[in-house]
Amino acid sequence: MTEDWLGDFPGRWDDRERAAMVALLRRITTERSERELVQQLTEEASAVALLSQRLAPVDLFSAPADEAIAQVMGEIAAWEQDGIQVITLGEDRYPQRLQDVFDRPPLLFARGTVLDEDDGVAVVGSRAVSSEGWSMAAELATRLVERGLSVVSGLAAGVETTAHRAALRAGGRTVAVIGTGICRHFPPENRDLHREVAEQGAVFSQFWPGRGPDRTTFPLRNGTMSGYSLATIIVEAGERSGTRIHARKAVEHGRPVILMKSVVDCTQWGRVTAGKPDVHVARDAREAMAIVDDLLDRPNQLESLLSMTG
Repeated sequence: MTEDWLGDFPGRWDDRERAAMVALLRRITTERSERELVQQLTEEASAVALLSQRLAPVDLFSAPADEAIAQVMGEIAAWEQDGIQVITLGEDRYPQRLQDVFDRPPLLFARGTVLDEDDGVAVVGSRAVSSEGWSMAAELATRLVERGLSVVSGLAAGVETTAHRAALRAGGRTVAVIGTGICRHFPPENRDLHREVAEQGAVFSQFWPGRGPDRTTFPLRNGTMSGYSLATIIVEAGERSGTRIHARKAVEHGRPVILMKSVVDCTQWGRVTAGKPDVHVARDAREAMAIVDDLLDRPNQLESLLSMTG
């Protein structure tokens, strides 16, 4: 459930609050410190107040918090002039489903059309994808578009590139959650695809715009992608694939996971994951989409049950 404090923000989460949040995050050096900041904001509900406490003036004539906010507002204006949206936790624009997970990022950079409510399914898998995996990813993305769902993926090579391209060909909305800053392109050959996804959907990054990829960025974005999505379909992955991190995060978030049977047959982590709550195994795209349809029908089933018991 969304934290109660978020309900206090509409109407008063203004440009100063956004700038204060960015200024606070500029001073964060570890993931743990970032989570502590989110917890403090959950309790205090004001980035400006927290920044003022951390930057207490040294004399009566200085206002370091105001100076920091003014500087960051200039940065935000420059980003926005470049077509980059700056979205902080607590704003109405922040994706609602992502707000519900424990490791939600406090700051998102975005290009494209941002929807606070976006029904999407993540389609993920290995960079080194087989011809069967390529066909599976393309078919799944196309069928998701036919159901009016967004296709969520990570703009990486292999399964993710295939899923984005298939969604675009089908005329649907596709959303990329990337493991670099939003001004970087990884792999470099996906520069044009990055632009196309932003034009027909959205690209999100939780990292500073110029940050390159490293061993920490992709696991973090896997958690964000899981939190953004209704469910995750894992098309094809090896024993050491980073996709296993996405699967683990989705289970931790309580989000449904659909494993294609080859993942279960070929990996130890796939077999272990298959035994977790709300993890399903599908032999082909038809079975996977039948599971998706059942997941989409859950709210109706719950409403029907409540009406019967009421």
